[in-house]
Amino acid sequence: MKNTLSILTFCSLSLVATLHAQDIISISKADVVNKVIENNQTIKISKEDFNQARADYRQTNAIFLPNIAVSHTGISTTNPLMAFGSKLNQEILTANDFNPALLNNPEQTQNFATRIEIKQPLINIDGLYQRKAAKSKMEAMTLQTERTSDYLMFEVDKAYMQLQLAYKALDVIEKALQAAESNKQLADNSFKQGYLQQADVLAVEVRVTEVKNQLQIAKSNVENASNYISFLMNDTSNAILKPSDSLTINHFDLVVASQISTERSDIKAMQLASNAYENMNKADNMTFLPTLNAFGSYEMYDDKVFQGDANGYLVGAQLSWTILDGTKRFGKSQKSRAEFEKSKLQYEQYVSQSQLELNKAKRMFMDAENKLKLSKLAMEQSHESLRIRTNRFEEGLEKTSDLLIAETQFAQKQLEYYQTIFEYNYAQAYLKFLTK
Repeated sequence: MKNTLSILTFCSLSLVATLHAQDIISISKADVVNKVIENNQTIKISKEDFNQARADYRQTNAIFLPNIAVSHTGISTTNPLMAFGSKLNQEILTANDFNPALLNNPEQTQNFATRIEIKQPLINIDGLYQRKAAKSKMEAMTLQTERTSDYLMFEVDKAYMQLQLAYKALDVIEKALQAAESNKQLADNSFKQGYLQQADVLAVEVRVTEVKNQLQIAKSNVENASNYISFLMNDTSNAILKPSDSLTINHFDLVVASQISTERSDIKAMQLASNAYENMNKADNMTFLPTLNAFGSYEMYDDKVFQGDANGYLVGAQLSWTILDGTKRFGKSQKSRAEFEKSKLQYEQYVSQSQLELNKAKRMFMDAENKLKLSKLAMEQSHESLRIRTNRFEEGLEKTSDLLIAETQFAQKQLEYYQTIFEYNYAQAYLKFLTK
């Protein structure tokens, strides 16, 4: 028994020393919010997702803008056709070059060609629908980024309240320890005077040990809550955070609608995503239509590098129509159609699930509101019971076991009351998040 008490006492003292060795920083909720907005990794990842979607949309500018390419090519050949064509492009053909002997066995000929080529899309219906799909995706990512920020703010609310609750629990248990140690002193004095038995004194000592163990757990909970807030802020320091304000009952002027709003950013984002799938399906169907593209090139030729004594241009337009590409396009169209139908079902399911969450959150708030009144009453009653029993114990009129039960019950009711405040505030914050 003594060894166990020694080990528990040593662990408790070690933990206290560790906490004192670490920095304790007071922080307000506003500070946490600002640092999360500035440094949180999830928000940064969400912004990069948007940048990716925006880059995909900008790629679709290719259906309006020309494709321009510049090249410089040098060759050396004795191929009859290439040699004759190179001289023709360089505009240096002479009558002697039509000699059959020279045509069949030309000398080595060099040719350097500079080519500027332009391709301009004119009519590409599938590309237009692909552009619409990319735009819908980009807008959806904008709303999703907004919803991610909303969720992080809700998570900050919860994490900060958890830190407040952890400190409230720590305060309650520290006071319970003071009361237990005071009762232990009274028990020791009563034992010396012959009013109590050894078993009563041991029961009080067990109570002190239990409270010390609870104190150790409470301090660990403070560290856990601090570390989570540091994680949200992307802060790698090992500081212990302390809220600048205490846990109190919050009252929001919150009007909760009976139905979930389809204008909520995440729901609207899913609708835009469904629109993107619809436009991709239309784009796949438009691949059955012909496309019209213009092209042109300007070319310069010479037998020396980076020269261009001879030049010429070429302009034209191409109407192309792939009549049959096996069954590839049919299968692709069917796949995109299935993806579109799936996205509609997912949207309906998400709205239904969100409505379910809203209904559940409203009931959770009502339960927490009712529980708050009852837990406060229970705490007040247990406090009065402890006061009476403590006075009777000091006068030798109360059993030690009854005093310990009353003391334990009061600490529990305090913790339950503060836990209920947390649940009440959390329910309000969650309703605010769901209806934003």
